[in-house]
Amino acid sequence: MAVALARGFVRANLVLPREMMAADPSEAARNQFAAALDAKVTGSNAEAAAFANILILATKPDQTTAALASIRGAFTEDHLLISIAAGVTLAGLEHELPPKARVIRVMPNTPALVGAGASAFAAGKHATESDADLARKLLCAVGLALQVKESLLDAVTGLSGSGPAYVYQFIEALSDGGVAAGLPRDIATLLAAQTVLGGAKMVLETGQHPGALKDQVTSPGGTTIEGLHQLEKGRLRAVVMSAVRAATEKSRSLGQ
Repeated sequence: MAVALARGFVRANLVLPREMMAADPSEAARNQFAAALDAKVTGSNAEAAAFANILILATKPDQTTAALASIRGAFTEDHLLISIAAGVTLAGLEHELPPKARVIRVMPNTPALVGAGASAFAAGKHATESDADLARKLLCAVGLALQVKESLLDAVTGLSGSGPAYVYQFIEALSDGGVAAGLPRDIATLLAAQTVLGGAKMVLETGQHPGALKDQVTSPGGTTIEGLHQLEKGRLRAVVMSAVRAATEKSRSLGQ
């Protein structure tokens, strides 16, 4: 995700590769970042904090305490921390940093890799309006970015954070259905993926409710209503809703 974000920033001409530095204890990860962006790398978080005023915390939730402890001494009033660590609260982040630290908490998703991310963010109590505008500008470089209350970020995690995996599984299922109906696998997968992409663009660009768009495809006594009937029998909507709620609860538990 760090590489995806950095690539988006560069692609949007928000920053030059030489103006970035990535810190990671893993030499392999450092080499990967340097190869992808021709940017500076280091094994020291404190060195990265001394290099830049905007710090992006891109660690697993259980690694945040150690990572923040390593930059606490270098963190100044000029720094802004943007965290993409799932489930780690603003209060938890602020607790590990000096008083009045400016913090933004973000939930991005992996389609940021192709510039089609869906991110939401919340500002800490000391973050300014300018900090929020900067976070929005950076995140819009890799897709959609919305500011929300922090209490909603776990739900964002359950929906758009985990959501790409649900969509991939649906595309795979569509492709399997096509193969079962006689299509070659490569053709079935291409048609399935493009169909999902097209449906998503219709929702975003027309502004119509998904149900209304569904009705436009569904002719009386036609093929689509037969397929929809099977999806209803399989409780597709209820299962997807349950998946989002389960992932949301898991995000909450990570934050605890």
